[in-house]
Amino acid sequence: MNRRTLPIATALTAAAVLLLTACGSEDKPEANDKITGADKGETKTGTPTATPTSGANRPKITLPKDVQNVFESWKTGDSTKDAVLSDVSQRINATDAAIAKGDSNAPALPFYYQGDGLIGAAEWIQGYKDDGLSITGTTRYFNPKIEMLSKTSAGVVYCSDESKAYNKDRKSGKVDKSPASNDSYVYYSTRVDKDDQGIWQTAKLTSKRGHEACTP
Repeated sequence: MNRRTLPIATALTAAAVLLLTACGSEDKPEANDKITGADKGETKTGTPTATPTSGANRPKITLPKDVQNVFESWKTGDSTKDAVLSDVSQRINATDAAIAKGDSNAPALPFYYQGDGLIGAAEWIQGYKDDGLSITGTTRYFNPKIEMLSKTSAGVVYCSDESKAYNKDRKSGKVDKSPASNDSYVYYSTRVDKDDQGIWQTAKLTSKRGHEACTP
């Protein structure tokens, strides 16, 4: 069984539309515009986590030993965009740590989310808990693209490869290792806003499983 994803997006943010111009529309991406590195044979070694920006009292995030997030090519060389990607990666780690603990009120969540993004994250995490599920395995995040909308707002899209990530029964510890398929690849579209501490918080987040821009 694939890991849970957010509800399928009914519409893309303006930033995501700009970022997808090379990949066709949300509903009909061009077949020859797949993201570099989506093929398992082209996987490069990534870093377990991006380096968080300094200057803020960040909550400690600890993932279980059996959960790993790999952020591949997660730096651009631009300091502002790298700060955005760093905080997005920390938000991903914070979410997975909360899922593993079954804690939809984890303090790291309101640090890296705001508004609708925070509400959606809490519901997503609670859904895992209600179903008696946790997570295990390795998820690869790759090909992030950023569109700066202003000095304090940006749109970010990226892909994930969940072919080695699974749901795990919280009580028995049994892992559901279903075979990998196109649905193991997820396309994410987000909007992030910079808060007073300089943290790029996720304000909106949508996903689509099996999107052609991310599949091998």
